[in-house]
Amino acid sequence: MLTHPQFDPVAIAIGPLSVHWYGLMYVIGFLAFLFLGKRRAAKPGSVFKPEQVDDIMFWGALGVVLGGRIGYMFFYNFRQLLGDPLSFFQVWDGGMSFHGGLIGVTLVMVILARKWRLGFFQLADFVAPLVPIGLGAGRIGNFINGELWGRQTDVPWGMVFPQVDTLVRHPSQLYQAALEGFVLFVLLGWFSRVSRPVGAITGLFVAAYAVFRIIVEFFRQPDIHMGYVAFGWVTQGQLLSLPMLVLGIAVMVWAYKKAR
Repeated sequence: MLTHPQFDPVAIAIGPLSVHWYGLMYVIGFLAFLFLGKRRAAKPGSVFKPEQVDDIMFWGALGVVLGGRIGYMFFYNFRQLLGDPLSFFQVWDGGMSFHGGLIGVTLVMVILARKWRLGFFQLADFVAPLVPIGLGAGRIGNFINGELWGRQTDVPWGMVFPQVDTLVRHPSQLYQAALEGFVLFVLLGWFSRVSRPVGAITGLFVAAYAVFRIIVEFFRQPDIHMGYVAFGWVTQGQLLSLPMLVLGIAVMVWAYKKAR
């Protein structure tokens, strides 16, 4: 049995200024996006210029933050939003949704693709392999904060989160960091190492993320204020990921059929 170290959520404090670990994980994700994106853009045959990566990251970050917050309030906390609309701005209480952030980034890519006169999937295929490091870093931030803990377990690596209770739980944040971060990064890197039909990389990203999220949700404790949303075992995260899985597979099938 392990015990969560109960890290101080503040990574750096200088007088009244404090930098939280979770915010630092976002910075790591954005810097990784810039570094990898500029390397990909500099490769021979790329339709993107390294300076365009700066625009993608800036507007994409805005899409992630706004979309993530809007998605969380609509998908996970809609009742509170109706009762207190100003709660939307209470970001210090936490609350970001990957699915909302994905919608926000998708809208940004639609706008940028039209601006640069590119196909949407050309841009999406370029962006998809750059995202997993940020996803993994975000989950490590969840672990440091001791939030989004797992369900009760008796596995040897089970962990007690003293800030929650004395039960031994799955460290599900680390499962997500491994799958959504490392495994997805390696999978997309391997898949995109050679030329693929336009849209195939995007489809794989969407489908693979959905599969990993559905799997991890079996080990993650559902949000206390929501519980299970269907059949006594389906979580909101799984429910939101199912359309992603269908869409991702459909995009891959469409991409390869169009290529033929």
